Amino acid sequence: MKRLYLLSIVFVLAACTVTKVTPLDPSLRVRKVCIEDNPKVIVPDFLDIIRDGFSRHGIATEVYSGEMPEGCDGKLTYTALRSWDLAPFLSYAELRLYRDGAQIAYGEFHLRGKGGYALTKYKSTRAKMDPVIDELLRSY
Repeated sequence: MKRLYLLSIVFVLAACTVTKVTPLDPSLRVRKVCIEDNPKVIVPDFLDIIRDGFSRHGIATEVYSGEMPEGCDGKLTYTALRSWDLAPFLSYAELRLYRDGAQIAYGEFHLRGKGGYALTKYKSTRAKMDPVIDELLRSY
């Protein structure tokens, strides 16, 4: 009985994070991505983490509001939501990369049940998003 109880706890704590990624095809040769600013996102440093991740894979970024600047190989939109349980933490994030109106890559981070009792929900935004970005851009 103790063993079943322990396995149940481990399952509940381990099964909280879901990521979905459709990687960017390297044949598209993306060198610069323009990121559409989303002022509704209030997760501190989220945009900096995205930009750092793209830079780490050799892709330049430019943040814009309004009209998309010239010279962009793609347009990135994003959303990020925080939840609160003793402290605020990232509970959901989504990255969508478009070229000529068609989606060419997708990345999502999601805490099931807003993390439940898992202490990993308090990990930094960078610790949660870097693996998603690395998978999204794995061929770059």
